[in-house]
Amino acid sequence: MTAQILTDKQFEEQKQVNINMRIKAGSFSICFMIFMSYEVCQAQTMLTEQQDRWLITPDNSIEWKIADRLPHRDHIEMSGEKVSLWIQYAVDTSKMPELSRTVIFPTFRTKPNDTHASLMYTFSDADLPRIFINNESLRADLINGRKRGNFPQQVRSIRQKDIMRIESDLGSPLVVRLEHSLFPSVNRALVLETFVFTNTSKKLVSVTMEYLKKEINTDTSKSVGGPHRIIMETLRYGTRTLKPNDSVSFAVCFMALHSSSSEEINPGQEEAARKNRVNSIQDLLRLETPDPILNTAFSFAKTRATESIYRTKRGYMHSPGGLTYYAAIWANDQAEYINPFFALLGDDIASNSAMNAYRLFATYMNSEYRPIPSSIVAEGETYWDGAGDRGDMAMIAYGASRFALTFGNKDSAVSLWPLIEWCLEFCRRKINADGVVESDTDELEGRFPAGKANLSTASLYYDALRSAAMLAIQLEKPGSVSAAYLEQSKTLKKNIEKYFGSTIEGFKTYRYYKGNDVLRSWICLPLTVQIFDRKEGTIDALFSSRLWTADGLATQAGDRTFWDRSTLYALRGVLQAGEVDKAMRFLRYYSRRRLLGEHVPYPVEAFPEGNQRHLSAESGLYCRIYTEGLFGIRPVGLHSFECSPRLPKAWEKMALRNIHAFGKTFDLLVKRSANNKLSITVNDGNKSQSYQIAEGGMKSIKLSH
Repeated sequence: MTAQILTDKQFEEQKQVNINMRIKAGSFSICFMIFMSYEVCQAQTMLTEQQDRWLITPDNSIEWKIADRLPHRDHIEMSGEKVSLWIQYAVDTSKMPELSRTVIFPTFRTKPNDTHASLMYTFSDADLPRIFINNESLRADLINGRKRGNFPQQVRSIRQKDIMRIESDLGSPLVVRLEHSLFPSVNRALVLETFVFTNTSKKLVSVTMEYLKKEINTDTSKSVGGPHRIIMETLRYGTRTLKPNDSVSFAVCFMALHSSSSEEINPGQEEAARKNRVNSIQDLLRLETPDPILNTAFSFAKTRATESIYRTKRGYMHSPGGLTYYAAIWANDQAEYINPFFALLGDDIASNSAMNAYRLFATYMNSEYRPIPSSIVAEGETYWDGAGDRGDMAMIAYGASRFALTFGNKDSAVSLWPLIEWCLEFCRRKINADGVVESDTDELEGRFPAGKANLSTASLYYDALRSAAMLAIQLEKPGSVSAAYLEQSKTLKKNIEKYFGSTIEGFKTYRYYKGNDVLRSWICLPLTVQIFDRKEGTIDALFSSRLWTADGLATQAGDRTFWDRSTLYALRGVLQAGEVDKAMRFLRYYSRRRLLGEHVPYPVEAFPEGNQRHLSAESGLYCRIYTEGLFGIRPVGLHSFECSPRLPKAWEKMALRNIHAFGKTFDLLVKRSANNKLSITVNDGNKSQSYQIAEGGMKSIKLSH
């Protein structure tokens, strides 16, 4: 019997019967097995229901060649140390482009100086200096009451990588080709927009850009350290007469300055610096697989994860972005999500930001064990704790202990130890009568119910205890310290099963909190911390049509809300659990949708909240699918790790190149060999170590020092 014998009506009837009966583990009927199969089949059919809008180019950019399926609108964010650029771009049915640029200056603060107090301003196309081709305005203007201009413009393509580039044809027939580029400065409160016009006709063509300067001065009563100046100014302007095939470049800048300052700007140098910065990120921790979509998506995610680091008065601070979250850190986004990834990356700015985040959280430790705030905002000047304890101490201990082990620097680990120890003690004091840790909410801050004790906080605390036990040995703490943490982790694992283990909607998985009877996406978390007791039922639930949607996991079954973070955790956890081929189908589907679909090119935060903002820490979670899921890297010492590679059946090999972790720089290669064996090779340039393991097995690897 197969799932296809059920009609849609029969399926709905059977589903309601099963939900109402709350079928317990071990009591599945044949009909219920059919229902489960239908659920999974329903979810998997969605994997083919998408059409690429973008394609991958030979230089690993993505390109949208404008043809049909218009109009289309999207948005993207790019960041530097002192600025972030959020672009909303659209192409209408006549292929005419429209752009809106919101420029955010995280270190120029407004009042009240809270989470949302970054200075920002939006510029439309109408704010730009006018452009004329053969004295004809590129856009329509009213002159002496009469409409003049609107020189025909059609977008040919849009490319994205380190810089957003829009290529257009001007004139009908074609007269001039325009390459229009936008990008943030690497280290200044500055955004550049350049226009390169090339004469594609056989006649002389004149191109003019007017000089224009617009200045906004903020109200001193609403500015911190103000007034602040926002300036839009033409840097290169005037009229040029172009011979056939000749080009001319103009530029416009958007910058923030303090009241008395001024700066010289060289657009060419700024563009080169932006490209160099992105290239330096791309050179680190390179993924090599037979799948170009996965390789490119990983490469793009590295950029978004790493570029969103701001140089503040309290040091480098990685921040999510999204028109809201700048010059600030969170216990989930930074301490839990991104910093363990930065420990592998090898980027000095990223590592600096990670250590700085933990240092800032550590300043809130106290002898009374009041909770550390969820977020430290406004360049470190104040904090936000509006949701109470979200399980933040479990998040911090989890991330800090993994970072310390992976980073492989003993001095750094020593400085992080007091914070880890304090957070674990805080969690221990929150253990309830059932043996699991309580918190006021979870990282969704009350958007969905989380009860008094939730699976997320418990899972993170469990993993933090295990990592701390390993770290204590590395730091030569008394043996009783490591033993105590290890014993606590074993007890907690048993209590997680007793308290959260449940059959929900027919799946042998977990309830998210006491009283929860609807599937939740965070049931994936135990898989990511190597708790596999309920992996079959959990994986079936995750990939059922009750949770899986066209955009990944729904936060709660039956609700349209999704947060990419749970999908990213789930894909990692399913790989760790050994369901490789199933995980890869869904990973490739998700990666293709985010990289080449309708909203590109990064993982997103959520929907409907935030309109799928490209928050940066989610990109770090995407990269961890590969480092921890596909390659199975689990830190166990300052110079050692467990490796449980999950090589898909269709692949012969895969590699991570230029890893900076465990005190070394090395490549990690996995190849298929004879007799269902995998070959693992670790090469640091001076020494190569090779190991053979059974497929699905694990190898403990210690790097020589």
